[in-house]
Amino acid sequence: MKYTVSIEIALPRQRVAELLADPAHLPNWLRGLVLHEPVSGEHGQVGTESRVVLEMGGRKMECTETITRREPADLREIPETSVVHFEREIVGEGMWSAARERLTEAGPETTLWESENEYRFSSVLMKLLGRLMRGYFRKQSLQHMQDFKAFAEHGKDVREAED
Repeated sequence: MKYTVSIEIALPRQRVAELLADPAHLPNWLRGLVLHEPVSGEHGQVGTESRVVLEMGGRKMECTETITRREPADLREIPETSVVHFEREIVGEGMWSAARERLTEAGPETTLWESENEYRFSSVLMKLLGRLMRGYFRKQSLQHMQDFKAFAEHGKDVREAED
């Protein structure tokens, strides 16, 4: 299953990239995040593997995230014409997924964030659930992007909404 979602954020691309890359901000906008800790490598750098625990609908899910691409590697100075890429693979029980994030300038103070997502399931049951819940996966990805936008633009924290 593949799908792409996108959102415009009213901040310069440089600032959006910095906020997305900073692990300290993950709990502010990644709804359901319980834990995100590197087990090898440095957070956000290519090749880094992290243990990720999410809680959704009262169920905990644990998976391993591997950073597969980050361009440019140094986000302090992004060339004007370049696209910022963040890519990762996530492996959990019965599933594999890849997320390919692209940040482009939509205007002088606006960033377009496009997220291309792909899921593969290994068991017959998971394959069936994946087909039945395609809309849910897409909706959840868009919710994460909307939560990030609210955090980046207005400082809103998803943990306050969950209380």
